[in-house]
Amino acid sequence: MTPSWKWLTNPETPYTWRFARRVVLKGVSLFVLANLLFALLDPMAGIGSLSLYNWLVPGRPRLPYGENPAQSYNLSLGSLSALFASHELHGTTKAPDEYRVLLIGDSSVWGVLLNPDQTLAGVINAAQLETAEGRRVRAYNLGYPVQSLTKDLLILDYALRYQPDLVVWLFTPESLAPDVQLSTQLVRENPEPMGTLIRTYGLKLSETDPAFVTPDFWGKTIIGRRRVLADWLRLQLYGVSWALTGHDQTYPRFYEPRMEDFGEDVSWHGFTPENLAAADMPKSLAFEVFEAGIKRVGEIPLILIHEPTFISAGLNSDKRYNFFYPRWLMDRFREVMDAQAKAHLWLYLDLWDAVPAAEFTDSAVHLTPAGSIQLAERVGKAILEASQITLSAQR
Repeated sequence: MTPSWKWLTNPETPYTWRFARRVVLKGVSLFVLANLLFALLDPMAGIGSLSLYNWLVPGRPRLPYGENPAQSYNLSLGSLSALFASHELHGTTKAPDEYRVLLIGDSSVWGVLLNPDQTLAGVINAAQLETAEGRRVRAYNLGYPVQSLTKDLLILDYALRYQPDLVVWLFTPESLAPDVQLSTQLVRENPEPMGTLIRTYGLKLSETDPAFVTPDFWGKTIIGRRRVLADWLRLQLYGVSWALTGHDQTYPRFYEPRMEDFGEDVSWHGFTPENLAAADMPKSLAFEVFEAGIKRVGEIPLILIHEPTFISAGLNSDKRYNFFYPRWLMDRFREVMDAQAKAHLWLYLDLWDAVPAAEFTDSAVHLTPAGSIQLAERVGKAILEASQITLSAQR
């Protein structure tokens, strides 16, 4: 029997303007009430944890990040809960024989221009490493583009709920520059967890820095959160396309290779050889973020790794190693980093020149698949050594 809409199109009591006004007023009232309740409850963290990933579609092997969503089926967003809810780590139950390793760092760890199985995490997992006690090494890619130790600390702070056995933190000096610490959307849009980290570990940042996006009451309403809600919804919808194609970034047929020729400028983030001596680096750069991370992990071992960087042989390469680093900066930083690691008893591995120049792609830190394999061999060895140290300490 065909349903009848006569009650709507030809009601027993004809519609009037008074009736229409009441309907509109009720609708507006409900909308306002919904916005007020949304602002009072502020449920964004809970909404972010609702996800099609690890349920209807597989979890992603790396955190969502993308600048061309329509082609990469991926996008950048500021919700930590949404990022992690979409990651395979969130949907993986830790087996008794799993030795869980979290890899954090920048775009090189995330794997720009690399397929998931070609990233550092992917190559380590393919090697099927086992610790001395017979546990399977399982690495999770928690790298996130943009070099900033503060961004890494924020991700690490959230990720510790997933029971890691080891954390591997890859970085270059760029990640310690003072002016990049609040440069990422992820950091700026998480003022509350960042405020806790700043207070707890005495970071050289201000909770009231205008870079932080701190919404007022109206900014917490549905209207104020409409972009955040839209990004969350788009991430869910892109999950289907991602699951069908496996694409989570655009892979251009041709790309502009890393820069090899440079000008005469040898400054770095406003620093020069004259105003940044080696003795000044511990206080001038974000070394305290390393200390905060090590304190935050507690008894969990953490390895700091100076990741490989491109070394140019082009014009003015006697002044600069690459686009990021003048020679004076890198040389002084490595000296200071080594001294800091020894003074604080950090587990530290300097692999800055471990990969040849030919194995870098469009950036001084992005590796080819072959370069990723070379790095994974060194990092895998360090993981097994760290697991042995932990086992000996437990005995």
